[in-house]
Amino acid sequence: MIKRRWVGALVWLLTLPFTVWAVLRAGGWNPVWQWVPLVAFTPYVAAASAVPLLAALGLRRRAAAVVALATCVTLAAAVLPRHFDDGEQPVADGRLRVLAANLAVGEGDTTSLMKLVRELDPDVLALQELTPAARDRLEKAGLREIMPHAVDRAVDGVWGSGVYAEHPITEKPMIELGRFRQARGVIAHPSGHEIEIVSVHPCAPRYDYKVECWADGLRALPRAGGQLRVLAGDFNATLDHGLVRDLLAGGYRDAADVTGLGLTATWPQEGWEPVPGVTIDHVLADARMAVNTFGVHPLPGTDHRPVFAELGLPRRTSG
Repeated sequence: MIKRRWVGALVWLLTLPFTVWAVLRAGGWNPVWQWVPLVAFTPYVAAASAVPLLAALGLRRRAAAVVALATCVTLAAAVLPRHFDDGEQPVADGRLRVLAANLAVGEGDTTSLMKLVRELDPDVLALQELTPAARDRLEKAGLREIMPHAVDRAVDGVWGSGVYAEHPITEKPMIELGRFRQARGVIAHPSGHEIEIVSVHPCAPRYDYKVECWADGLRALPRAGGQLRVLAGDFNATLDHGLVRDLLAGGYRDAADVTGLGLTATWPQEGWEPVPGVTIDHVLADARMAVNTFGVHPLPGTDHRPVFAELGLPRRTSG
């Protein structure tokens, strides 16, 4: 009898942490600041949540099995859709190709990035952690010849950013919170569309005092609606963060999620951090845009993998 009670207690001890995780993730609550970085690993927790379910079933603990099953279903519903493409797309006329890369305090390899630019032929390049030295190396390597228009908010340290474009771009006031500078501008596309581009980079929520800065940086991003917008870069957040889900609910779509690549890790690149990979770099496009392709690419010298999306622009109506 005592043994049975101990076995039951152990099954519940195994089950409840997963259940608490599922409830917190579904509710969007942040009970402690550590939860903000932890929730990014929800896909791994979702996979592991099968363990308590199997244990409860194998040991015939019916109540625990019911709770474990509900937990599995909740986590699977949050994660699995990212593995499947969305199917039907908005009707598109014209394209916008967007490449975004975090340069790790300007240390991303210039030659490799220029090779990506030439191979992928983006209309827009959104850079984060862009330093003046990195900017000068890229422009010396020919970036301005390929993409002659720019919003340059480079600065030493992790705080700089920039937007390079093949087409004319009109700078808008940058989103500046603390020392982080999220560059933004409006591109005059040959299709006749004017599209706002934001190089996204809120601070990383690594410590308690940075969580507010991180949240404010995401809340400050322009919401979808009216003018077409694309938010591209290092969000320091995944689709498991409520603030990103708020952006999606407001009229954006995540290009990786739409194409069934939403579980492809963008950080860290191998050898940078001793943690499993997570998807914190995104291209969020106005829901009126189609998402034709998406890809994640290597870049030596940085802990982030650049992300690329080809977007389809909506047909313009006459009058």
